[in-house]
Amino acid sequence: MPALLYLLAACNLVIGTSAFLLTGVLQPVATSLGTSVAAVGQTMTVYAIAAAVLAPMLLVATARWSRKRALQAALLLFAGGMLVCGLSGNLTSLLAGRVLMGAGAVFTPISASLAVAMVAPERQGKALSLNFLGMSLSYVVGLPLGAWLGLRFGWRVPVLGLAAICTLMIALVGAWVPANIRTQVASFRGLGALLRQGDVFRTLALTLAYFCAIFTVFSYIGPVLQALNPMSAETLSLTLMVFGLAGATGTLTGGWASDRFGPILTLRMQLAMLATMMLLVPLTQGHYLPMVAVFFVWGIAGFGMMSPTQARLATAAPRQAPILFSLNASMMYVATALGAALGGVSSSAFGFATLAWAGAGFAFLGGLSLLRARI
Repeated sequence: MPALLYLLAACNLVIGTSAFLLTGVLQPVATSLGTSVAAVGQTMTVYAIAAAVLAPMLLVATARWSRKRALQAALLLFAGGMLVCGLSGNLTSLLAGRVLMGAGAVFTPISASLAVAMVAPERQGKALSLNFLGMSLSYVVGLPLGAWLGLRFGWRVPVLGLAAICTLMIALVGAWVPANIRTQVASFRGLGALLRQGDVFRTLALTLAYFCAIFTVFSYIGPVLQALNPMSAETLSLTLMVFGLAGATGTLTGGWASDRFGPILTLRMQLAMLATMMLLVPLTQGHYLPMVAVFFVWGIAGFGMMSPTQARLATAAPRQAPILFSLNASMMYVATALGAALGGVSSSAFGFATLAWAGAGFAFLGGLSLLRARI
């Protein structure tokens, strides 16, 4: 694999950690800003909507820029948003910072386009899995460490620290990304006809469904774990790390399986595992080790689906891969917003322990998109 992919993975590690950090420290943030946990949980919704709407627009707006400049601009927006969040004194300013971060999330589809452009078609699954490995590693390292720092020293400490690290990444991209590297030019031209292609539409629908299933729970993962099995800050961080390790494992194995067995078979098996684990999660209340085991399998299945879905889109329309990757990311973010909203309503009505049942139906809906899949 090209060495540049490791830098892109590192940037996605920072972005993933920053995007989901607050899910592990919702209570301290709510207390600090004088609001409720459910209200702070909507920071995920706002980030997701901003990313879904603004990232494709920015991708097309910067299509003629050098990829180095576009990547740096995305990271600058993200770092600025993190700084606003870290200095916010109320929920409104926190949400404003999350909007800026959502705009900066255009980094991920740009990096995915670079990953595809740098390798032969038969290695695209592995290249995409490496690119998204940083996002998965954020659950192994970034989120548990950030949650621990936030619980011990205040939630602003990891937020501002990540803003500084993101600024460092801008310099590294400037030093290591070649100025002449090229990808297919992103454009909205012909998008309607593209979306009418059955396999393209079904792939985007699948992303919407399974991410909605995941983030109904993951947007509130800290309170969910505590509701199932009350634990200390250290145990919570360790549990989040195990879940993140599962996500990283799924990302790598998902890319390998996609290249080896094809995206469709890989996705069918992963989706079946995801739905089953979501049904089992509430049954682990009061049983710590079974809970960890269920979340581990869930992490492998859920986050392992990112590379096969991207590979399907790249195969369906190679010349329009950049805009499709951005639209797929938009589906992720829309689903994240819907999941966070559903999770907030469901947790208020039924509690955090049974939240997985509220999201499991979306996993079954996702299975419908694979019934007639050809690629």
